[in-house]
Amino acid sequence: MSQKFTVIVEQGEDGYLISDVVELPGCHTQAKTHDELIKRTKEAIELYLEVKPGEKNKFLGLQ
Repeated sequence: MSQKFTVIVEQGEDGYLISDVVELPGCHTQAKTHDELIKRTKEAIELYLEVKPGEKNKFLGLQ
């Protein structure tokens, strides 16, 4: 069974398209084209759903 999500798409000041998945807090991405944005949004949703609710991830660092 496939899930459906509401995605808001906006254009940033720099020209990039930005997607935000309403039902998944913090699940968003950006791309230069609409096709690439949809592809990246689907990937972001899949990655978001891989982490079980309540499961904590250990933050390792930032580069």
